[in-house]
Amino acid sequence: MKNKWKQKYQIGLILCSIFIFLLCCGCGKSTESQLSQDAYEVMDSQGTVVKIPHKPNKILTLSMHTDIIALGMVTTDKMVGVNALLDDPYSSNIVEKAKKIPVKIKDPSPEQVFALKPDIIIASGWTPADTVSSLRDLGFPVIVTPTVASLADTQATIKLIAQSLQEEEKGDLILAKMKEELADIQAKVEQIPDDQRKKIVLVSLMTTYGGSGCTFDAMCNYAGVINGVAAAGIKNGQVLTKEMIVGINPDIFLMPSYQDHGTYDVGEFNQEYLNDPSLQTVTAIKNNGLRYPREGYIYNASQDFVYGVREIAYAVYGDAFAQPANQHISFSGE
Repeated sequence: MKNKWKQKYQIGLILCSIFIFLLCCGCGKSTESQLSQDAYEVMDSQGTVVKIPHKPNKILTLSMHTDIIALGMVTTDKMVGVNALLDDPYSSNIVEKAKKIPVKIKDPSPEQVFALKPDIIIASGWTPADTVSSLRDLGFPVIVTPTVASLADTQATIKLIAQSLQEEEKGDLILAKMKEELADIQAKVEQIPDDQRKKIVLVSLMTTYGGSGCTFDAMCNYAGVINGVAAAGIKNGQVLTKEMIVGINPDIFLMPSYQDHGTYDVGEFNQEYLNDPSLQTVTAIKNNGLRYPREGYIYNASQDFVYGVREIAYAVYGDAFAQPANQHISFSGE
């Protein structure tokens, strides 16, 4: 009798084990099938086809302009970190959004990125190739966006990020709003006679920035001003010397306001620059043609490029182009 019960018990255990095994296999296949169904592929700006397992809920981008683009499409809770300057009011136009995101990054190591466990990483064209490779080796889907030097580059970046985040509809809305804003600016710029167009020079702490082939130069073209650096044949990446500035002889200087959360004394830099004896013959200094535009706009390669255009036009031509602080094109619902 005992043997019969023992046999029944053993058979019951075997049947139960088989049932659990089959159940687990079924669940595994269902999960695998679901993952396969949710997965999609995106070709990035370098021609790499990147497989993304599912619509991302934990997003990391590696530059300010890609942060701003993403935050035009998704809510702040989907960003696992943002650039360290994004909550600095002198460098950013989305300070309040950035304050909601606890993690701030500068140049994160692969180990720091791994700890954030993003579903997707959006790199820029400026991200070093070895960084991209290291992150991909860790198993992260990494999308490399174009190097931005023009409005067309910005538009292409927006489209790629929208596709990567499966937010194509919001990407289209952003692009349409940009077009609308630029049309309004252009209508006002066309009212400025050619002989009243001003020649400007951007005084940047980045001494190689501002020539032809950068977003600032592209903004100048839409703002109806003459970028004196580009007009002199100086390309972005070339050092702008004071001798060059004397030769350009701009009507207006756009001066820096960068402060890095109050750790940098930009006022001291500006005074030393403007008091330089070699610059005292320049029209911008003689006529007090000094302007201090909001850098969150004019150093912006995101959808808010359009507000950079308006900010330059306002600095040069006045109230017809006035705009509030913290303008931002967003359809994220936040």
